Amino acid sequence: MKSLFKRSIFFILAVTAVSCVENSKPNYQYMPNMYETVSYEPYGAYEVFVNEQEAKLPAEGTVSRGWKPYEYENSPQGYAAAKAELKNPLPYTEDNLAEGKALYTIYCAVCHGDKGDGKGILVQREKILGIPSYSDVGRAITEGSVYHVMYYGLNAMGSYASQTSIEERWKIDHYVMNLKNQLEGGPERAFDSLPGNEPEANLMPPVNAEQQMEVKQTEPEGEPIDEN
Repeated sequence: MKSLFKRSIFFILAVTAVSCVENSKPNYQYMPNMYETVSYEPYGAYEVFVNEQEAKLPAEGTVSRGWKPYEYENSPQGYAAAKAELKNPLPYTEDNLAEGKALYTIYCAVCHGDKGDGKGILVQREKILGIPSYSDVGRAITEGSVYHVMYYGLNAMGSYASQTSIEERWKIDHYVMNLKNQLEGGPERAFDSLPGNEPEANLMPPVNAEQQMEVKQTEPEGEPIDEN
């Protein structure tokens, strides 16, 4: 009788335990912190973090994926250096020129005009004045100066670095220089002929390219360099 009573009690307890199980939810958690991490506000101050800051700053020298540091500073000296030294790395092809025209129509024509003569729709409506033509002798724009102004902006023109990618700005650059050539009555520039296996233009060289070159030159022969 006692054995039957014990079995009945065990059966009742087992049924009770099983009947309380819900597959959609976990059962008892003896160490909740092992299952659910503590949540912190990104900009909150907590003693468990260095400087009490949960959101950490990027490591020094960090470069965002898909972005290349621009070495010319936003100053008259930087503008002059870019104007004299910077060249368009993209090949001058029909496709790049066509894409440059489409981007120019979106971002530039409203002020600079479809022909680059400074007579965009905003100028015609007298919303903004004083837009010079690309053929203005006093400006004497170059591939480098055009890109520099798109990157930083100049006078009333703001920067387009956030709206356009590196490649898109260089395509616009090609089209702007093409408009300048047309306004000046110059001969049409021939498109570059590219072999099918030619590599794409290197728009994003290593940030420390010069330092890496120096290391390679001083590294003893037979010892591979770990560039990771």
